[in-house]
Amino acid sequence: MVLATPTMTGLIQSYEADNGSLSRFYTVEISPDRISRFRQFYQENLSKIDAMNFDKLSQGEKVDYILFRNLMNRSLAQLQAFEKQVADAETFIPFSKDLVALCQDERHSKPVDSPKVAAFLASVERAIAENKRKLEAASNLDKFTAFRAARFNDQLLGHMSGWYKFYNQYDPQFAWWVGEPYAKTTKALSEYSSFLREKVCGLKPGDSNAIVGDPIGKEALLDELKYEMIPYTPEELIELANKEYAWCEAEMKKAAAEMGLGNDWKKALEVVKNDYAKPGDQPRVIRDLAEEAIKYVEDNDLMTVPALAKESWRMYMMSRERQKVSPFFLGGESILVSFPTAEMEHQEKLQSLRANNIHFARATVHHELIPGHHLQQFYESRYQLQRSSFGTPFWAEGMALYFERLFWDMGFPKTAQNKIGMLFWRMHRCARITFSLSFHLNKMTSDECINLLVDKVGHERAAAEGEVRRSLSGAYSPLYQISYMIGSFQFWKLRQELVTSGKMTNREFHDKIFMENSIPVEMVRALLTNQKLTKDFSPSWKFLTK
Repeated sequence: MVLATPTMTGLIQSYEADNGSLSRFYTVEISPDRISRFRQFYQENLSKIDAMNFDKLSQGEKVDYILFRNLMNRSLAQLQAFEKQVADAETFIPFSKDLVALCQDERHSKPVDSPKVAAFLASVERAIAENKRKLEAASNLDKFTAFRAARFNDQLLGHMSGWYKFYNQYDPQFAWWVGEPYAKTTKALSEYSSFLREKVCGLKPGDSNAIVGDPIGKEALLDELKYEMIPYTPEELIELANKEYAWCEAEMKKAAAEMGLGNDWKKALEVVKNDYAKPGDQPRVIRDLAEEAIKYVEDNDLMTVPALAKESWRMYMMSRERQKVSPFFLGGESILVSFPTAEMEHQEKLQSLRANNIHFARATVHHELIPGHHLQQFYESRYQLQRSSFGTPFWAEGMALYFERLFWDMGFPKTAQNKIGMLFWRMHRCARITFSLSFHLNKMTSDECINLLVDKVGHERAAAEGEVRRSLSGAYSPLYQISYMIGSFQFWKLRQELVTSGKMTNREFHDKIFMENSIPVEMVRALLTNQKLTKDFSPSWKFLTK
């Protein structure tokens, strides 16, 4: 059988399918076997793409080639960094390798020697106790590594539960031999995770809301910036954030003066915060704001909004627990709305009301729905589907904030209060750059990040805590929080090149961007300008120049 030469789309689709198969099989994240297998997988894909004739590809295929190779190189770098994290964590969980090997037996459907496993689990229980004694006697332990080790330990507990259920359901000897030592060992593992968090990291017992984070350092930040095709240093981006913040503050003072409050923008912000929907009325407010934004896009011929996109967005209200990490709206096919719930304490309710007031909402509903994330995802699921693996927040969040900036310039805010609402979020995005990069550079603590949002932006403290908790939890990439402002600058510069210059209309520009799917903005530029690309392409677009 002779296999056809793969196309770029075919190669990417095969990668996605194979990646799914391997991810579902190698489920233990810290397993050496998983790390080794994925390293082999990424290297094999690099070999496949290097074998392709770059010069014979179309412009779109060349972009996909560059993005796919970029993804494989980044994946290898991340895998190497993760392998080091696992090795560093072994100081705190030296027994993990043997437990990983045990958990993998289920994946490989291996027969189990129940008496041997029972003895092994008893030895693990003793090893946990011994390591706890060593750590109690040690000093200057790395709290970030200990916190990461506790997370790995929790993952092992989950895998052990699956392993135990697999064998316990059909092997009667297994239950007889392993039941008691399994219960003791898993109890010891659970208590050990608590020990690491409380005694080593210094967290309060049972404090699920603690903010610890995991700073990655400057070298890793530079690697991430290179992958995202951002040819600037963290320090240069923080400087940009400071300049943009100064502009926002000056505009805040103008808006405060319009409200008769002189240049006291923080007093004006307090007035705005207290203009909120009454309990039960927020859904109606959100729907009205969504319809207003859609009409604004269409009346100004900014882009094509398909009828189904307007018809199919939905709304859900967030729970109290969800609001601890998402104190504001989230969006996509649905908008998730933060607003006080009945079980909240009185002060908690007031902070949620103030943090989600009418003017803040007017500035962000369109960020989450149309022309923001809802419309983005509508297009992403219909155009250039092979690029789903290359998605980046610099496109998604950058484009949504870009539209906020465009709306501002076009006169969308009707009142000074509306301006305060829009400027608040723009200040917020500046602060995100400063606190997230500074944290990963080990120049700010999580508490200092919270104080920055309260003091420099005017956040409610509960909202600031939720924002920092979400940003540093590890659920988002280290550059996610900078992507809003930096991505918006990229699209703004590109608009100057193509729309302000008269080469494209607003509708043509925005439709084309949305139909190319979510990819690094420098690659969007390469497509829209038909830039000459080379096999060894390296990011160089200095989009912050005037």
